[in-house]
Amino acid sequence: MKRDFLSVTDLNREEIKELFKKSIEFKKEKPPQVLVGRHIALVFEKPSLRTRVTFEVAVSMLGGTSIYLSPQDIQLGKRESVKDVARNLSLWVDGVVARVYSHSTLEELAKESSVPVINALSDREHPCQALADFLSIYEEKGDFQVNLVFIGDGNNVASSLMLLSAILGTNFTLASPSGYEVPKDIYQRALEIAEGTESHIKMLNDPKEAIREADFIYTDVWASMGQEHEKEMRERIFRPFQVNRELIAFAPEHVKVMHCLPAHRGEEITDEVLDSDRSIVLRQASNRLYTEVALFDMLYKR
Repeated sequence: MKRDFLSVTDLNREEIKELFKKSIEFKKEKPPQVLVGRHIALVFEKPSLRTRVTFEVAVSMLGGTSIYLSPQDIQLGKRESVKDVARNLSLWVDGVVARVYSHSTLEELAKESSVPVINALSDREHPCQALADFLSIYEEKGDFQVNLVFIGDGNNVASSLMLLSAILGTNFTLASPSGYEVPKDIYQRALEIAEGTESHIKMLNDPKEAIREADFIYTDVWASMGQEHEKEMRERIFRPFQVNRELIAFAPEHVKVMHCLPAHRGEEITDEVLDSDRSIVLRQASNRLYTEVALFDMLYKR
C-alpha cells in the first residue's frame, strides 16, 4: 500500500528518530538501492536550488531516475487538471515529489495518485526542510530537549517546525508580529501533540523576550514566493524582527542560528550573523540530502 508524506505528522516519533538514525548512517555508507528500476517525477510549481538538487541526487544515490517537470511543463490545474496529471503520472512513474503553491493541490495529487507523493513545499508546510533542521539540531546537541525559537513570519517552515517540535518534545517559541502567526489549526494541533511529549509551544510578539533562553534561533524570509506584492509592507512590519548582532545579544552565549535559505541578506538576517560561527545553515542544507535519502528508504523499502 502506498504511503504519502505531506506533513511531518505523517510520521510518528519512533519513525522520525529511525529516519534520523538512517540519515546519519547514509552519510558514512552507501544506502540500500531501493529505487533501482524506479522513476520519480519532480513536479515543481516553484523554482528551487536546494530542493531540486538534493532530491535529484537522493534519487540517484538510491539507484533511481528522476524526471524534472517545471511549471511550464505541466501548469497544474490550468493546462490540465490536477486529477488528470496525477492519474497519468501514476501510469509512468513510481513516485511524485511536488513543490506547489497550494497545499490543496498537493492533497489532490496524493488522493488521485496510485504512487507515493512527497511534499517538497506547499503554502502550509515544508516537512522535508523541518526533518533536515531537526537532524542538524540533534547533531549539534545530541538531544531534542532544546529551546528552538523562530523569529519572523509564521509561514510553512514555522508550521512544520512547530509540529515537529511537539512530536519530539522540543520547546518551540514563535516570535512574530501580531497577525503573522502560524494558522490557528496548526497551533492547536501542536498543542494537542505536546500534551503527550511535555513540549512547550508558545507564540509571542517580542523577539527579545522569546530568545532569552534560546538554544537555536531560526529565521526565514519575510515575503515568501507568491507574496512579492506585500514585500514593502512586510519589510516595514518585520524590521524589528531582524536577526542581527543587537538582537542576538539578548540570547545565551551558546545560541546557534538557523535559516532554511535562500536568505535575503540585510533583511531578515544580517551578513554578520549569517556568516558567523554561530550559523549552522550549511549543515542544514547538507542534511536536506541525507534526510531525503532516508525518507525514500522508508517509503520504498522492498
